[in-house]
Amino acid sequence: MSRLTLRLPNSLHNQLRSLANNDDISLNQYVVYALTHQVTLAYTTQAFSDTAVNQQQAAYTALLQSLGQASFEEIQQVMDERDIVEPEKGLNPDVINKLQNRIHRQQLSAA
Repeated sequence: MSRLTLRLPNSLHNQLRSLANNDDISLNQYVVYALTHQVTLAYTTQAFSDTAVNQQQAAYTALLQSLGQASFEEIQQVMDERDIVEPEKGLNPDVINKLQNRIHRQQLSAA
């Protein structure tokens, strides 16, 4: 997990703290969830022509063929080297649901 230090206007910091308190979660949890939600909104879909799709499929197939196969030992080594992190203690499905509901209500009121 990484750390990010931000300089926020006091008014924004107070608003975020208030929103987090309303949902009975830490400010960190609220900010992480809000940023995750915003990043998710940035993903959009767009249609591609059949030609573009075929070109991408051909490029992907060529890439896969150039990579070759990984042995079980190679896969196991990569799995053994990965970082295992524990979720933040207070971030449970109930808290996530509260945050999702709050963001949804805010989106409805902004629309």
